[in-house]
Amino acid sequence: MEGTVVAVVLVALLVLLVLRSGMRVVNQVERGVVFRWGKALPSYRQPGITFLIPFADRMRKVNTQVATMPVPTQEGITRDNVSVKVDAVVYFRVTDPLRAAIEVQDYVFAVGQVAQSSLRSIIGKSDLDDLLSDRERLHEGLALMIDSPAAGWGVHIDRVEIKDVQLPESLKRSMSRQAEAERERRARVITADGEFQAAQQLANASRIMSDTPEAMQLRLLQTVVEVAAEKNSTLVMPFPVELLRYFDRAAQNLGAQNAGTQNAQNPVADLIAKSVPVQEPQENADQP
Repeated sequence: MEGTVVAVVLVALLVLLVLRSGMRVVNQVERGVVFRWGKALPSYRQPGITFLIPFADRMRKVNTQVATMPVPTQEGITRDNVSVKVDAVVYFRVTDPLRAAIEVQDYVFAVGQVAQSSLRSIIGKSDLDDLLSDRERLHEGLALMIDSPAAGWGVHIDRVEIKDVQLPESLKRSMSRQAEAERERRARVITADGEFQAAQQLANASRIMSDTPEAMQLRLLQTVVEVAAEKNSTLVMPFPVELLRYFDRAAQNLGAQNAGTQNAQNPVADLIAKSVPVQEPQENADQP
């Protein structure tokens, strides 16, 4: 009787050990691919506790989280013959654990190599301006180039981004001079445009004032008020220059008219004055 109890206990312990050796825990972020006698089962194990047949099953866990992989700096020549160094980052995740475990030996290493070659290819197909300003389009093209072979491995490329573009120092200096010249050109154009608009407004104002003389008087009074507001002892009264020119021309015309009137009243005296020269009196040298 005692021997039977001992045998039952031993059998129970053996069963527990077998069950313990075949019990596995799959985390929430993992999927388990089971190989039975070296052949992969068609369905993978979901998160939780799963049991394997001892000595027959072997399970490989595949992480399904989004992985971030930096792409080392790649040196290349752009389409416009500029040598640059570009690095990037790839975001990918496993969508089919069976393919990721069977089709490729190491899907992380494979995605990294494809990303490097695709980055060098995209550098050779792009201009320098595209690498610096039109990165969104390059990101989409680079993600498509990497995703094409990765789809067969059960890997999906979520996003690819170019982090940094390193330029030669000589090119940086040239671009700096170009940017400075462009800013100076814009400043001159803006200044010239402001002068042009100001001239147009002044021309419009002058036409309005010429058509409405009262406007000039009102502007004159406004100027006087602005000067008087400074609380100084000097009051400036602007005098129109055209009025001074008018008085000058009137004085010249009046003088010409007076001279013509005198010549018309005494023509004989005018003729004698023009024909007979005036001699100065000479001193008599004989007089003591």
